[in-house]
Amino acid sequence: MASEGNGPTAGEYIVHHLQHLQKNFDFESVKQTSIVDFSVFNLDSVFFSVLLGLIGCTVLWRAARRATSGVPGRFQAFVEILYEMVENQAKGVIHNATSRKLVSPLALTVFVWIFLMNFMDMLPVDLLPAIWHEAGPALGFKDYLRVVPTADLSTTLGLSVSVLVVCLVYNIKIKGLGGWAHELVAAPFGDKVVLYPVNFLMQMIEFLAKTVSHGMRLFGNMFAGELVFMLIALMGGAFTLSLTGFGLAFGHLVAGTVWTLFHILVITLQAFIFMMLTLIYVGQAHDAH
Repeated sequence: MASEGNGPTAGEYIVHHLQHLQKNFDFESVKQTSIVDFSVFNLDSVFFSVLLGLIGCTVLWRAARRATSGVPGRFQAFVEILYEMVENQAKGVIHNATSRKLVSPLALTVFVWIFLMNFMDMLPVDLLPAIWHEAGPALGFKDYLRVVPTADLSTTLGLSVSVLVVCLVYNIKIKGLGGWAHELVAAPFGDKVVLYPVNFLMQMIEFLAKTVSHGMRLFGNMFAGELVFMLIALMGGAFTLSLTGFGLAFGHLVAGTVWTLFHILVITLQAFIFMMLTLIYVGQAHDAH
């Protein structure tokens, strides 16, 4: 990460912390004909997203198993409040009660999962990377580790593409394959043969724009938050026994505290926005143009 005998510069520190732990799988049967290499996996994003997904599902499962009809405990009350919040939002945009039986739990899972992935940004910047600095090379891996899966574009776009797939399924389920195919060429400018190509192009642009913006919004906010925490960490790392050093240390504590308190709102809001957009897009799949 730095030259031998010297600590890393600010640029080296940030560049190092922005590197993913990657694994290149050699698919001999697949010839890479594109500049995009789909054989490279960000192992850290995969590991933490799967781990946090299992934790989130386990928490919700335990709440369901321990639910009683009597006076609820604090844990059950919290989960019930969370569920009612999601259910009320779902009722506002999805009027099909049958669809809500699947979509509401899906939205709740999305909210909890993304919140947990976002919450990894609350850990000290160097905590897990410092542990991996000792364990990673010993296991034969490189000394790279990023712990916030939603600060990885491949994660957020993967989530948004999954939402797109759900929307496509409901488009076909609600409208039928023929009805949805007709909608693709008949909206938004009208059911006229000469407008079919334009309508189809606009529909494809809409699907692409919603999917990309859905993933990019979450990624952009979390990547920026991660970067700010790195910059604040650099202030603390510059501490020396001098007036400037004490000033930087004090600024590190103040900035870190303020940004942490603000970022708690950000990570919650981003999880809520992603969940709401999921509900809105699925709700739009139920509506006929």
